[in-house]
Amino acid sequence: QLSLFRLTAKRPFSTSHSSVDSEEIKKFQLLAHKWWDEEGEYSALHSMNDIRVPFIRDILLSMSHNYNLGNPLSGVKILDIGCGGGLLSEPLARLGASVTGIDPLEDNIRTADRHKSFDPVLAKRIQYKSSSLEGIVEESMETFDVIVASEVVEHVADLETFIKCCSQVLKPEGSLFITTINKTQLSYVLGIVVAEKIMGIVPEGTHEWEKFVPPEELEHLLESNGFSVKTVKGMLYNPLWGSWSWMESTSLNYAVHAVKCGAQGHSGSTDAPSETDFQQRSATAGTAG
Repeated sequence: QLSLFRLTAKRPFSTSHSSVDSEEIKKFQLLAHKWWDEEGEYSALHSMNDIRVPFIRDILLSMSHNYNLGNPLSGVKILDIGCGGGLLSEPLARLGASVTGIDPLEDNIRTADRHKSFDPVLAKRIQYKSSSLEGIVEESMETFDVIVASEVVEHVADLETFIKCCSQVLKPEGSLFITTINKTQLSYVLGIVVAEKIMGIVPEGTHEWEKFVPPEELEHLLESNGFSVKTVKGMLYNPLWGSWSWMESTSLNYAVHAVKCGAQGHSGSTDAPSETDFQQRSATAGTAG
């Protein structure tokens, strides 16, 4: 989700610096009550669930040998970083996962808490907390099976510290899922000029092109900080239909799945599913909604 993380701390446990940018707080505070308006400013994030939820689900199912068909992610502890109003936390919880959603903007957490309260099942499976990532590291060492950082890394100031913090709260051989925007001329034109200034798909000023992250840079940071990158897939948003699809090119949006290496310095024998696996599983498994 759109996030306000600005990691400035030199050490993961340092609390002497705030990870939150006050200017971005002001920017997103105005929209905090609009998360669940499917036709509003966050409509593209709502429709992104159509591909990002099955992406996460299918990979996790391919790595698991025992799961419940009704609740395929039952027993899986997920951390949703920059959860916003809970747009991704809720469908993951509906699949059976136990979800912790963190966001530094209290108004976002209030919105998320209020929305989950309408569903008793979600109310039990999701816990929201107003916090930065480094704010929970000390209490959550190797706590989570899965971390999801969707549309977050393009908002952090210190990406390496962010990834190190992810590694610290993730169990060995746990999965990290990231969706973000590449730093290309095309992403500037379509992601900022067209999406923000012309079509208003996302609010103007949401993104800074300089902070977009090329997949090669993200892969390098992950690999050099104890992760094994398994999957990188390009994503395409069609503004006419308001829908997302997968594509070969990563020149605009893309998704990454990486696994934290185990104690022996390798990520085990689990390989990411192939494209054929994706197609077969998507054809047989229902999507969250």
